[in-house]
Amino acid sequence: MASTFVRTGKKVDIVAIGRNYAAHAKELNNAPPKEPFFFLKPTTSYLPSGGKVEIPRGIVAHHEVELGLVIGKPGRDISQANAESHIAGYISTQAHLARCVCQALAVDMTARNLQEKVKKQGLPWSTVKGFDTFTPIGAFISKSAISDPHDLRLQLKVNGILKQDGTTSDMIFRIPRVIEHVSSIMKLEVGTEVPLPSLIDTCLQDGDLILTGTPSGVGPIVPGDRVECSLANAAGQELLTLDFTAVAREGGYRFQED
Repeated sequence: MASTFVRTGKKVDIVAIGRNYAAHAKELNNAPPKEPFFFLKPTTSYLPSGGKVEIPRGIVAHHEVELGLVIGKPGRDISQANAESHIAGYISTQAHLARCVCQALAVDMTARNLQEKVKKQGLPWSTVKGFDTFTPIGAFISKSAISDPHDLRLQLKVNGILKQDGTTSDMIFRIPRVIEHVSSIMKLEVGTEVPLPSLIDTCLQDGDLILTGTPSGVGPIVPGDRVECSLANAAGQELLTLDFTAVAREGGYRFQED
């Protein structure tokens, strides 16, 4: 499912909300923002679950597990009251999803040492977040499977050791506010419907992906590490999983200190 999304997602955007969990902002010595802010990631950074994150030479790569939302109806200046109707997603358990509210599990990989460098220089984060394979993404889940998207548990393990363990209830800016803010700046878009394999009688509609921020506990991964992520509801039922391994990238970018 995620591999289909990767192939069809080239026409849309990845919008990533920064510092949307106070504890995460604090662990990186940042003040919590007074309004949402975001950066964009290229869709070439998508990586289906089970893939290999390529770490460029000299880069200190950090994991950031996040809840993602897929836009299913285009719009701009969307009010908080109408935000939910603009979210869509892709799952394997229902027949038609064209306007169904869904969530996805993703990891926003970050070149942390490069980020520290460009922040000091007042430069944008495009390179920090935009390396190929730096957005691992799993399957999708329907609205009917989630009673409250702000009462979900996000976990990430590295080599079996729990590193991130947070709840979406700790978001500073909740999902309707995030959609309202982003759409006040840029129109949220969708792509075209494409048929899925016959074993799933449905269509998949790609759209902008919004990553809603990461809880605290971010940290490094190195080549050879195995990363496992999960999304669970308040009762502890596991809803989504995502896994990948880290490898060294051969060639390409090399980080250099000043």
